[in-house]
Amino acid sequence: MIQLSSDLGLKLCVGIFLLSSLFLTTSYNTTFAFDRPISTSVLVCFLTGLTLLASSRFVSLGSTPSSPTSKRPGIPLAEQFELPSRASTTSFSLGDAETRPRLRFKSWWIKLGVLLGLCGFRIESFRQVTRNTECAPAGYAYAIPFAISIYDYWRNQRSRQVDRYVPTQRFEKLPLQVVYSVSRRSFYYLTQSRFRGLIAAAFLSVGGLLASSFSAGTRSTYICPIVLHGASRLRSYRLFNLFADSVILIGITELCRIGTQFDDVRRKRTLTFLGAGLLGLSLVWSIISYWVPDSSPELAGQPMLDLEYSRGAFSQSVLVLILVLSAWHMLPHFDILGLSIIGGFMVVYFSSLSALTEQSPFPFISLTHAVLPLAASLTGAILFLLARVVHDEEPKLYRTNVAIQILFAVMCGISLVFAVSKHRLADIHPIEFLINDGKLQHHNYLAQASRSKTLGDAVTEYRRRYNQHPPPGFDEWYRYSTSRSSAVIDDFDQIYHDLLPFRALAPEHIRAMTHELATNPFNDLGGIRIRNGTAMVQEGIKPTHAWMVAGAADMMKNFAKYLPDMDLVFNLNDEPRVAVPWEKISILNRQTEMQEMIPKERMVQAWSTDREDGWGPIEPADQTNITVFTDGAWRGIFDPYVSAVCPPSSKARSQRIWNRRETCLSCVAPHSMGQFPLNFNIASEICHQPDLAFLHGLLISPASFKVSQELIPVFSQSALTGFNDILFPSPWNYIDKVKYQPTDEHPDPEYSHKKNSLYWLGSTSEGVSRFGEWKGMPRQRFAHLINNNTNNQVSVLLPTDSNENSFRYEIMDGNTPTSDLGLQTAVHLADPIVRCGDCGEQASEFGTAGWADFQAHWSHRFLFDLDGAGFSGRFLPFLHSRSLPLKTGLFRQWFDSRVTSWLHFVPVDIRLHGLWSTLAYFAGVPAAASEESGPDTRQMRMKAHDQQGKWIAEEGRKWASTALRKEDMEIYFFRLLLEWGRLTDDQRDVLGFGG
Repeated sequence: MIQLSSDLGLKLCVGIFLLSSLFLTTSYNTTFAFDRPISTSVLVCFLTGLTLLASSRFVSLGSTPSSPTSKRPGIPLAEQFELPSRASTTSFSLGDAETRPRLRFKSWWIKLGVLLGLCGFRIESFRQVTRNTECAPAGYAYAIPFAISIYDYWRNQRSRQVDRYVPTQRFEKLPLQVVYSVSRRSFYYLTQSRFRGLIAAAFLSVGGLLASSFSAGTRSTYICPIVLHGASRLRSYRLFNLFADSVILIGITELCRIGTQFDDVRRKRTLTFLGAGLLGLSLVWSIISYWVPDSSPELAGQPMLDLEYSRGAFSQSVLVLILVLSAWHMLPHFDILGLSIIGGFMVVYFSSLSALTEQSPFPFISLTHAVLPLAASLTGAILFLLARVVHDEEPKLYRTNVAIQILFAVMCGISLVFAVSKHRLADIHPIEFLINDGKLQHHNYLAQASRSKTLGDAVTEYRRRYNQHPPPGFDEWYRYSTSRSSAVIDDFDQIYHDLLPFRALAPEHIRAMTHELATNPFNDLGGIRIRNGTAMVQEGIKPTHAWMVAGAADMMKNFAKYLPDMDLVFNLNDEPRVAVPWEKISILNRQTEMQEMIPKERMVQAWSTDREDGWGPIEPADQTNITVFTDGAWRGIFDPYVSAVCPPSSKARSQRIWNRRETCLSCVAPHSMGQFPLNFNIASEICHQPDLAFLHGLLISPASFKVSQELIPVFSQSALTGFNDILFPSPWNYIDKVKYQPTDEHPDPEYSHKKNSLYWLGSTSEGVSRFGEWKGMPRQRFAHLINNNTNNQVSVLLPTDSNENSFRYEIMDGNTPTSDLGLQTAVHLADPIVRCGDCGEQASEFGTAGWADFQAHWSHRFLFDLDGAGFSGRFLPFLHSRSLPLKTGLFRQWFDSRVTSWLHFVPVDIRLHGLWSTLAYFAGVPAAASEESGPDTRQMRMKAHDQQGKWIAEEGRKWASTALRKEDMEIYFFRLLLEWGRLTDDQRDVLGFGG
């Protein structure tokens, strides 16, 4: 390490300290480093220890403060680094130190041992908090400067001699003199009294406390189990962290004070043992990590040398190292209190700035609440720096001090601009806007989805959209669709995008892959052979799933005679199967998009006559043991498979939202208006939402997940955005596994006659939980939010007290929506809890209810739909009913482009943070009861928007009967298989329908 005794070197250290604080604070919530807290801590200890050890070995370390005589009158700075002595303030010589009793050295060793031991325990508490962030309070780091100021007062200030305040007479008029005297005395007390450090740190800590409450209304629905007492346990860890961090900082200072009493040899020795101790600590925890879990269950499948983690851990470790080294050089000049106040201000400021920039108008932060943390933290920092200028600043740091004050003031001014400019009230409820936008979107969709009125129009429109000729048999498809009154003739973009990359693969390669996939039982796939216009189901399919392939064959029977000979492979699992990394699929798509449409005169309009010969036999079903699938079940799949389908620059691949305590507002913003999704399709996209890694059962711990990262021809009922499964209409819905069929016992009354309640009853089928993974799964989170949310606060958009047409997010206790707002729910997990090794914990946390007749849904006004292990089979029956469907999830299906959010159903974000606001809008919120009002005369705080709810329910019902019929499933499947037939034909480059 280079000796930094020059003015420039010291100023450079101040700048580096501020910048490293900035980068650490702004990257803190998105770093991959906390995936493995022990490994990261070991790396930090190793790098820091190695650097300190090397520094003490080869070079002299640290800049020394100026002589006390060059400072302003008051306490000499050197006094801050002396041992207490009533006899003399003169420094001891080396010889004097060597003659002192051995007890002094023994005390030094004890302090060093305690300090390193505390560091070791601090690593464990860091691991506990990082693995259980959902239960951890915001943290008490803002109190560290105040704790250190108490130490500073006891250690330095209480015995410091202070110049006595001398009043002066400056004004003859009494009021002016009183103001002047009070101001002058206050300035003296704040900058020169023994309590100046306590006052400055108190202001900063209060600012930090206020800033930490910015997140009160953004708590995540990730579950902190009540039965496990996680909240109280993690609060204890947070308090221990406050104690440990304060003592560690004070302890390092005390070791430096002892070290600086002697010559450079003693100072190097101090650093030597600190460095060696940190290296030893890294070795001890490296060994411990073999027996102690170092990552959350969702990340258990992450490779040890994962690139993103390695990059994040190394960058954070280097930033910590730079911060430590710059702080070491600044320590003789600013003392530990100064460093904690300056660093604390940087943390409070940038945390506040992040919250203020993301507010619009959710979450609600009042103007006063936004200003106070900034004002308090700025006051604390300025008071401390001003006291140094007035009293005992070194001349070489005078300008630096003033520059820091100006910098801090300008920074806070910028934040105040953000705070003042943000909208905190809404003059129109967002749902009103979204409903109108939904109408417009659907109008535009219909205008382009069925533009063609004749076969010729359809052919022309096809060529315009897809830059190729329609496939052979397109005329038969057109007649089939028009004879069944299809509402959609032209818009089949889902098919185009699903099949686009396959156009870069040779037909014979696709056929060979189909044979390999269909003839290995491990693959969990089932085949259909189409020969001479007849669809035949492969023999030997898993009996529990054979209905699925039989249903697909049944869907083809009315149009199979128009299809060419070919084999098809269908996914038997609920989960999607094909996740080709973005880098690979982009190359395939680019190759395809470069292809030009052939001239009509070169076009061949008939299928190849020898198509049957190109397909290998798919029976028996156990011919081969070749597989392209990797089994990723029962562990987190977000990093290795899901985020890989996104561009490298996307948030899903470049950020880790490891803090599960708070909602990731930057993840929500691209697809939301406050708490409300703009539409379901955007909200279900993965790439801008890295926090989804902990918020969906498929991503956390799927029950089954045999996945290929090579492009293979697999037909699935649903998939995640970016996956490469070929979507087809679900046999579950086609053969009426779940059906809308009201009975006399369970009728479907008019919307206004239904119970004004939200209903859901379902099983824990979304994923497997063995070590608490259930805490992030939507079904469990939904039930917990409704029935058990006693520890967290929620935000609900309600009218203001002064104007029913002005709306503001109100922060309230988690049980207030049902207890005080009167929102009615009937939400339960069905008995028994399944797919779990920790079933007892879940049963104790939730309780369960018995199954009910599916037709019982129709008595409730609001029906909630969630993903299971795959798509939810309930959504289409819900659309057919007179109830209002509320839907959340990530799985995409064949009809997603056909249904419009806020017109046919109500979308809810997968985080569920907007559920109460959505329900309050449609169900209404009664005003607080008064003595004069009875149950029939009670006023409404927010009127129930029955007209809008009924309208959406009816629009969804009509559209489901128009465009989501069984006939529409056949029409979609028919067109998909014509396209697939061309892709697998050796003449596909010249194959088409001329029109």
